Amino acid sequence: MPRRPVPGASVGAGALLQLLRDGVPRTRSELATLTGLARSTVTGRIDALLAAGLIAPTGETASTGGRPPATFSFNPAARIVLGADLGATHARLAVTDLAGNVLAVSNADLDIALGPKAVLDWVVEHGLGLLDEVSRPAADLLGVGIGLPGPVEHSAGRAVNPPIMPGWDGFDVPSYVQERIPVPVMVDNDVNIMALGEHFTAWPQYEHLLFIKAATGIGCGIIASGQVYRGAQGAAGDMGHIRVAGADDVQCRCGNTGCLEAVASGAAIARKLTEQGIQAGGSLDVVELARSGSVPALRLVRQAGRDIGEVLAGAVNFFNPSIIVIGGSLALAGDHLIAGVREVIYQRSLPLATRHLRIAAARTGESSGAIGAGVMVIEHALDPARLDASNDFKTNG
Repeated sequence: MPRRPVPGASVGAGALLQLLRDGVPRTRSELATLTGLARSTVTGRIDALLAAGLIAPTGETASTGGRPPATFSFNPAARIVLGADLGATHARLAVTDLAGNVLAVSNADLDIALGPKAVLDWVVEHGLGLLDEVSRPAADLLGVGIGLPGPVEHSAGRAVNPPIMPGWDGFDVPSYVQERIPVPVMVDNDVNIMALGEHFTAWPQYEHLLFIKAATGIGCGIIASGQVYRGAQGAAGDMGHIRVAGADDVQCRCGNTGCLEAVASGAAIARKLTEQGIQAGGSLDVVELARSGSVPALRLVRQAGRDIGEVLAGAVNFFNPSIIVIGGSLALAGDHLIAGVREVIYQRSLPLATRHLRIAAARTGESSGAIGAGVMVIEHALDPARLDASNDFKTNG
């Protein structure tokens, strides 16, 4: 989320924009007071932001005598972004403004195993179609954000040894997309962008958040001090391959045994139900059975929550989050998954770490990934240091 500049610090046009991104109209005098800048300096910053279209006049305040002072606020309609959330068998696109408001969406069944060129060609074609739908030219596009269902080296925009993405390993996603849409392209794994979208849209008041995606696989997106935490190589949050006690005989697709994903994912529950003579092909079948009241399905979903809670209990002690948000298709089974998570975390984690901890279901739904991919681009492009270093603000910032 946008951060308020510290009075007395170096406050360029970029930092001033961060202050205005909360949408509250402010006068030059108010901005001078908040930033500690001289009013003449604030006027220069405002002029630069107006010229770039990133802020706009919003009228005048009540006057205490003389001419009423003008107010200015963030202009989220100045540019648009395209976010793409690519899953194992689905693709979701969203065009948003600079405040993350969704202007148009497109969803489709799309197999990631078709390979990078076929899938990214679909993203480009339908993404440009969404621009036409909202009557905005490609020149208004600030950038494209893409989430992939596998490990991603964020700095390079490349998938790294993805287990369910044949042909994607090391593929230069940004360059391929930029040949067709010449704007900045950013890539991350799907759980990180879901965490970002959920945080930005539903939980901005929490600085430290863990987002758990429980679906065919299990992953965790980490928000630390309001920002996505990726770790040294982008592998932070890969909780699905942490060993669960007592599950040493269960083989995981990663080659190890006893992994959380192998015992508590939607695919694992479906396998267990099938072994009991209850046909279930995957997470959605598990959800349907649980919603229809199937006792075996509800029991296994609750146990999956406990297994996830076992892993999270250590993370709660180590990271001390403010909130844990449970999402993904398996969370649609009802309260049983979250109840299992809560049961173990509050038993196993330290009282100090759980004193104010909130554990809640995701609110943003299927659009969280596409929104988060767009927010990733927005936060990168509107970073104060990056804006102040750009040609538009070098002389004015």
